[in-house]
Amino acid sequence: MKLTVEQVSYQINQKSILQDISLKTMTGKFVGLIGSNGSGKSTLLKTIYKTLKPDSGQIYLDDINILHSSEKKVAQQMSVVSQFNELSFDLTVEQMVLLGRTPHKAMLEKENQQDFTLVDNALQQTGLADYRQRSFLSLSGGEKQRVVLARAIAQDPQFMILDEPTNHLDIRYQLEILEIVKSLGIGVLAALHNLEDAARYCDYLYVLKNGQVVAQGIPEKVLTETLIESVYGIQCKVYRNPVTNGLGFYYYFKEEEQEHEKKMG
Repeated sequence: MKLTVEQVSYQINQKSILQDISLKTMTGKFVGLIGSNGSGKSTLLKTIYKTLKPDSGQIYLDDINILHSSEKKVAQQMSVVSQFNELSFDLTVEQMVLLGRTPHKAMLEKENQQDFTLVDNALQQTGLADYRQRSFLSLSGGEKQRVVLARAIAQDPQFMILDEPTNHLDIRYQLEILEIVKSLGIGVLAALHNLEDAARYCDYLYVLKNGQVVAQGIPEKVLTETLIESVYGIQCKVYRNPVTNGLGFYYYFKEEEQEHEKKMG
């Protein structure tokens, strides 16, 4: 399933947040959005999963016109894992994950065996099988995020949106969630904060700055020292990690480099 965004713009109080953004995902690929805070990543994703309505542009999921389709119809094909998922009421883990079946049910329709099978599979995939009767509110932040991911998997989507879902998690949970999503083999569009994660998991990247796409391509071509300085405002050395053979990044301020050169010479 392919997601297509065509010339999407959005502004708040006459301030432009997104400016004619266009992008395409590739079927079954993990596509990343990167950029500094305020670059428009989350705003763009919110227009895609219908939390915000863009001022102009079109968004398609295959032949589904997202902006002119019901939330239920879109949710039957696309699930979302976002950054914050707090509840003011309590459910068990199993009940939370079962909510992922809601888009596929008619009003007052009861869950069937297929629904429970999908929930069981999602709990297994996320390592939560032994948590099914635990209170959601009793879980740690990383465990809660895995429950939310399990709910998104139980939705049985063909496409998944990740809206910076690992920002507040420790390293273990960050890697667990991204590894699980990567293993699903479905189309993914993810806003990511960590460049190492973007290099490791993404097949293709779009780079946002001031609400515009300023670069796109495979991580090895996009994540250059020049681009990182331009987008994030910090110097960086890009290197090949000898353990993973993936890209690594060493960040520093210009003053540090100048001080180092004085000491060496």
